[in-house]
Amino acid sequence: MVSPNAAQRILIIRLSALGDVVMASGLIPAMRELSPQAYIAWLVEPAAAPLLRHNPRLDDVIVLPRNEWRALWQARRPIALLRSVLAFRRLLRSHRFDLALDAQGLFKSALCAWWSGAARRVSLIGREGSRWLMTERFTPKPDPLKPIGTEYRALARHLGAQLPYRMDLAVGDAPRATAAITLAAAGVKAPYAVLCPYTTRPQKHWFDERWAVLAQRLAATGVTPVLVGGPSDAAQAPAIADHAPGLVNLVGRLKLDDTVAVIAGSALLVGVDTGLTHMGSALDVPTVALFGSTRPYLDARTPRTVVMYEARHCSPCRRHPTCDGRYDCMRVFEVDTVLRAARSVMPQLA
Repeated sequence: MVSPNAAQRILIIRLSALGDVVMASGLIPAMRELSPQAYIAWLVEPAAAPLLRHNPRLDDVIVLPRNEWRALWQARRPIALLRSVLAFRRLLRSHRFDLALDAQGLFKSALCAWWSGAARRVSLIGREGSRWLMTERFTPKPDPLKPIGTEYRALARHLGAQLPYRMDLAVGDAPRATAAITLAAAGVKAPYAVLCPYTTRPQKHWFDERWAVLAQRLAATGVTPVLVGGPSDAAQAPAIADHAPGLVNLVGRLKLDDTVAVIAGSALLVGVDTGLTHMGSALDVPTVALFGSTRPYLDARTPRTVVMYEARHCSPCRRHPTCDGRYDCMRVFEVDTVLRAARSVMPQLA
């Protein structure tokens, strides 16, 4: 069996989602610690690939052609789909990986590990029967402290890493330049605060009117509020932006790696349970994280992040809220409370 410090060609698999890719990124320096000279690649879905492409500690980023496969399936072209799948399998095999880490633990990720032909295939938790495609399954013990990226930290220790686990999110030169040009064109000068209100589930959201008030209060202190999000969030942005004079709305205007650069240059980030918020902690930006229906972590392992979470009898409810749309767990966060938390990580905030 290939040990990590003997592995010469390592494949890390975490296909999605954005926040999980950010939290799993600490596996990059962990594997570099164990195998300094190894060829390390990461297999990821297209949406999250920009988070990895600028990392100098990765030798390659392999993108799963999921969009192509979906299009061929919808077009009812099974032969073309099969050819594409087999070509991708050949691509993975051509890298001659000897160690594959499935940090997602689903059938689709395990299938990719199996396709790679790696002699040692380690699965994290191993759901959906995926363990049968692996040579090893690792299930971490519960950690009551709930540090950010708990399961990935445990996997790194299981493999033998000794250094403290740290997320590894790199900012590219081109995105940094694009971010600077975009901010300057919008009239944004330092210091500015990034607001991240959008997620895929409404029960994780804070309330538009409170975001607007928070933005106004930040602007009054000389900190420019900057609203960010993806193209799918653009239609929701006016509900905040139209009620917050001084706020700069960049929702849907930036590519993902450009948004990373905007976050990296900010003096403060306030967000809900979304990948962009986790990026603030990864980049060591003063961050306030508002959690309610979900509780991905309680400790970001940096004094520059405050996690706001008040346990209720029904929380975390995750995908099954029981409050009839009131979202009581998020309603407890008043603007003044959030501002106090922001001042604790950004003392210069008046």
